[in-house]
Amino acid sequence: MYLPALLLFAVFIFYPLIQGVKISFTNWDGYSQHYVWVGLEKYKLMFSDKKIVQTIQNTFIYGLGSTIFQNLLGLAYALFLDQKIRGKGLVRTVVYLPVIISPLIMGYISYFFFQYDGGALNDAMMLFGKETVDWLSNGPRAVWIITFVNTYQYMGIAMIIFLAGLQSISKEYYEAASIDGAGWWFRFKSITLPLLMPAITINVVLNVIGGLKLFDVIVAMTNGGPGYASQSLSTMMYNLYFARQDAGYAAALGNLMFAIICVISITALVLLRRKEVKM
Repeated sequence: MYLPALLLFAVFIFYPLIQGVKISFTNWDGYSQHYVWVGLEKYKLMFSDKKIVQTIQNTFIYGLGSTIFQNLLGLAYALFLDQKIRGKGLVRTVVYLPVIISPLIMGYISYFFFQYDGGALNDAMMLFGKETVDWLSNGPRAVWIITFVNTYQYMGIAMIIFLAGLQSISKEYYEAASIDGAGWWFRFKSITLPLLMPAITINVVLNVIGGLKLFDVIVAMTNGGPGYASQSLSTMMYNLYFARQDAGYAAALGNLMFAIICVISITALVLLRRKEVKM
């Protein structure tokens, strides 16, 4: 019964991975039938390219920044919705709604919000007599705006996972702690967080992987600009392959991104799993 799944994995995952490693040692342009073996030349170029250093920094901001914000906001919403309040179904729907939107469409919607001419944010500032700002013209600011947009879109997934984790915690623990005089913060620190670690583990790993390979929102909002200031490893690979026709360099960059995602996600998984406790 495992054979169909293994076959699909071999054809669509393992074989392309091996081909990507092979291509990274060549000067293939992505189209020609002929290419030359160049060894480690593309990797040497990659580690000496200042643009790649900036791109890696941006990728870490997208990945780690989105992970931190998505988990904090997702947990906050989950704690709020775990209370006995009216309209929690509506709140849950509104928070989760951006998840079902295509990331590319979300990027374009956000661009129309932050764009300089006719952007909703600048129109609101003009209404109050403030000067308009070209929000996406500054590289570091554009990176954090994209991180915010990615956080806003996917914090609903973190909220749902946290909410499921909270609802699986027995109320008896809280009742016993309340009888002993424990306050809200002590109950949260000593009961909620330890028993919520499986949900935290899932969210952190999913968010890290999604953030480190962020592509669609960047293309829609800045296309990696100004210059290369907001590029991620995914968008840089796209530009190298299609714009510069350097498939070998793009493959080397893809292998680097694969290694970064594996190291960070596996490390996070191992460390967080050690903190999980049994109910």
